[in-house]
Amino acid sequence: MGFIAFLKTQFIVHLLIGFVFVVSGLIINFIQLCTLVLWPINKQFYRRVNCRLAYSLWSQLVMLLEWWSGTECTLFSDEATVNTFGKEHVIIILNHNFEIDFLCGWTMTERFGVLGSSKVLAKRELLYVPLIGWTWYFLEIVFCKRKWEEDRDTVIEGLKRLADYPEYMWFLLYCEGTRFTETKHRISMEVAESKGLPKLKYHLLPRTKGFTTAVQCLRGTVSAVYDVTLNFRGNKNPSLLGILYGKKYEADMCVRRFPLEDIPQDEKEAANWLHKLYQEKDALQEMYNKEGIFPGQQFKPPRRPWTLLNFLFWATVLLSPLFTFGFGVFASGSPLLILAFLGLVGAASFGVRRLIGVTEIEKGSSYGNQEFKKKE
Repeated sequence: MGFIAFLKTQFIVHLLIGFVFVVSGLIINFIQLCTLVLWPINKQFYRRVNCRLAYSLWSQLVMLLEWWSGTECTLFSDEATVNTFGKEHVIIILNHNFEIDFLCGWTMTERFGVLGSSKVLAKRELLYVPLIGWTWYFLEIVFCKRKWEEDRDTVIEGLKRLADYPEYMWFLLYCEGTRFTETKHRISMEVAESKGLPKLKYHLLPRTKGFTTAVQCLRGTVSAVYDVTLNFRGNKNPSLLGILYGKKYEADMCVRRFPLEDIPQDEKEAANWLHKLYQEKDALQEMYNKEGIFPGQQFKPPRRPWTLLNFLFWATVLLSPLFTFGFGVFASGSPLLILAFLGLVGAASFGVRRLIGVTEIEKGSSYGNQEFKKKE
């Protein structure tokens, strides 16, 4: 094991990375709070500023994937589709099977210049998570309780606000509503059978209300829907902790572009279109499991240096005073100060671990275990 590989496994290094992310995130959140005064003066300028502030935070996680772990992401698509990336507003549909599926999506948005302006339909609980939810609030992310009767007006209003967004955005939808587990899949397929829908092997039954509403509200703004099917070579099931330990993975993403005008305007027909899409996604996963490859040309968009440079900037700004402070505490010889400092380190460790826990499948929400039994 080389020295760099050894460093990647050390808890103290992980703690320092977490410190940089958390403290820089709190600073960014404070700056975002200050930018609220810009909204009534120049809404579009406010949005552009917050896109860049969000980029400064999210790109640190992308840096871990691209530069720290060296994970490779390969696109399977066609040249015409790839040429549109980063040049239009789109809705992204991504399967929700892995802990780091969002991170693989983010690395693609970064490489095509839309990371800061990327959007998602997020569960409302995330709004109260420091850094993640707070940053999303200032980015006008649409939050929902995942109870359509309560969410309808909020979601429609939030989507319509994005109609004049000044920078190209990729709006991510996890149409399955929750991460895939065997229990949720079994319940979901019971619902499919009761509704006379074809059963899926690798996906949960898509929940159509969010998709059809997004298409209706963003029609005229969004140009296309990108269907993305993600898998990892070697049947790997990567985690954010694995990335933090420097484990390298190989992600394959099959991307298909559907012009928005090809998607029915009628809600019921659009829902049927989505169900058919998920049947096709299931077939793509079946092909990948058998052949180890998706159809289409292979593209490897080059990683850009900005994520690494951004992290090095924050590390330089924040770690230097931390080391000076820590040295001063231990040099003082005061047991009280030393214990207080160690307690602070322990609290920071706990906080970072809780943030990582948000991505873990086994600690995910129980949403879907019973919700699939309810009508949409």
